[in-house]
Amino acid sequence: MKQGKFNALAIGFISGLLLPVLTLFVIYFSVYSGKSFMAFIEISWIQKSLSRILSLSMLPNLGLFFIFIWTNKLKSAQGVLGTTIILAFIIIILRFV
Repeated sequence: MKQGKFNALAIGFISGLLLPVLTLFVIYFSVYSGKSFMAFIEISWIQKSLSRILSLSMLPNLGLFFIFIWTNKLKSAQGVLGTTIILAFIIIILRFV
């Protein structure tokens, strides 16, 4: 079974990192557009909502994971899953700090 050109663990890992970052910027521009990005992070940290915002920014990884599965790019899907697990541990740590 041919899995295609973009079937690599690194592609899934990198796209799994970039998509939450892009989503975080979309959240920043839609909610806190009047303040700087660092102020947005600081306010979120003070209000203890940073872990929730980061969790929300990881949701598109779910869609990316299923796109890789449906297009039979299983190595890329593994990369996205690995990135999501690593980011989830970071968010859990941030939640209890």
